[in-house]
Amino acid sequence: MKSGPTVDAATVLLQWSTGGLFFLWVTTRRREVGLGYGWLMRSTYIVIAVLGAIAGFGWSKQTLRDVFLVALVVATSAVLTASIVRRKGGVTYQSEENDRRSERVAQMTGIRKETKTVDLGLSEFNPQWDLLAPAIGFVGLCAAGFASNGNFVLETVRLIVGAAFLGVVTDAMLLGHWYLVQPGLRRDPLLEQVSWLGRIWPLEIAALLIPTGMISVLSGEIDDGYGGMLGWFWAACALTTLILTGVTRLALRERQYAAVMAATGLLYLAILTAFGTDIVGRLVLEK
Repeated sequence: MKSGPTVDAATVLLQWSTGGLFFLWVTTRRREVGLGYGWLMRSTYIVIAVLGAIAGFGWSKQTLRDVFLVALVVATSAVLTASIVRRKGGVTYQSEENDRRSERVAQMTGIRKETKTVDLGLSEFNPQWDLLAPAIGFVGLCAAGFASNGNFVLETVRLIVGAAFLGVVTDAMLLGHWYLVQPGLRRDPLLEQVSWLGRIWPLEIAALLIPTGMISVLSGEIDDGYGGMLGWFWAACALTTLILTGVTRLALRERQYAAVMAATGLLYLAILTAFGTDIVGRLVLEK
């Protein structure tokens, strides 16, 4: 029996928003990136999840999954609101770095500027709240996997690993752009995202190769409907994603600031190949 979850817009958008929101926490837990980055990411994934809920309730109805999509939207909106309310609390290491840089400029020029905007009487936003929405999304993905045909355990694993795969590559690309807004940010948060992409890649490939998997497509046991072309397209996407991940890490070793922008451009391409790896693979296995 062929395995593979139903590939529909609602499930893919749930995967994308769940994985993206989890890896948002991976970054925000460092307390280095400005609050605006969190606002941007939460707003983006709210839109994605809303579109997923519309697709779910409107077309590919899975009641439990769709309920969790709505719950994810509500939870992310609440966390976004809390972050905005506590914006005057600042971000610990970002504020310390700004103060350090201001002091260094003052010592060099003798000009001092009052740059502190942190309200010491207000506690900063706790990034642990960013785990709430992905936890809800995780349950929704489990519901989607167990509601599908075939090997529901394997299908659930593919959904969860795919969510992490799509989420981390998207967050890495968007974080690369954030360096234009916060140029003094260390490269460690971006390197961490790229490292996670490299770690998740073999899990994604393994999940899609487990029988009945993409090996059956490449060998011709499963007809992809295009004379095997989709199977090789999947393999090309998978290999290219790995190569782009490695080249991105090499780019980030360069000291010039332009290296971050080069890495961001490479991650743009990695998003395309990562989506090709996950979605094309599952579409073929559904045939």
